[in-house]
Amino acid sequence: MHMSTLYIVATPIGNLQDITYRAVKTLSEVDIIACEDTRVTQRLLAHYDIHKRLIATHAHNEKASAKGIIELLKEGSTIAFVSDAGTPGVSDPGSLLVEQVRAAGFSVVPIPGVSAAITSVSVAGISGKSFTFEGFLPVKSGKRDARLRELLDRSEAFILYESPYRLLKVLTALAALEPERKVMVAREITKIHEEFVAAKAVRVLEEFSSRQSIKGECVLLVYPEGIE
Repeated sequence: MHMSTLYIVATPIGNLQDITYRAVKTLSEVDIIACEDTRVTQRLLAHYDIHKRLIATHAHNEKASAKGIIELLKEGSTIAFVSDAGTPGVSDPGSLLVEQVRAAGFSVVPIPGVSAAITSVSVAGISGKSFTFEGFLPVKSGKRDARLRELLDRSEAFILYESPYRLLKVLTALAALEPERKVMVAREITKIHEEFVAAKAVRVLEEFSSRQSIKGECVLLVYPEGIE
């Protein structure tokens, strides 16, 4: 543990056992933990009997919070940053914080761990060597569909993050653009109701359209063209 260092710590995406020994050790030894939501992080810390000062660093205050964290680093503090789940800076807060802290001359150390995108890739059986991580699509339908068309025109797989409330809209758009393209929806990854549904876009849309409700954050993986 080095003074005046920011540690970017990956945390579980569901199952609390999916955390590295190094991550637990880091969270136990730093002076302060900056986090996206103090309530969410407190539950994780309580599970591992870790008691630390928490400060909120989220999408709406990241720039201002970065200034405060830099002042703490100047005082010699060691600080960990965690998002609500998974690896910070990947469709989560963290990238701006890292940029500002490094620009101020302080060390930033990654503590690697789980990522929903990579976890999904590991069970998708994607052929080929490359894929695009897109994260969340634009909310407006016009921009969303235009970006989907761009991604579909590529020869590689791509990965989207989506809320359960917008999943059907994205599946509907995919099925309209390329009904025969294979897709996989990974839902509630590592949790009790974990589910992976892989089939042609039109079939996956039919499956989720038939449900009364859809719960849990989703990863939507679209396979390269020609994959059955």
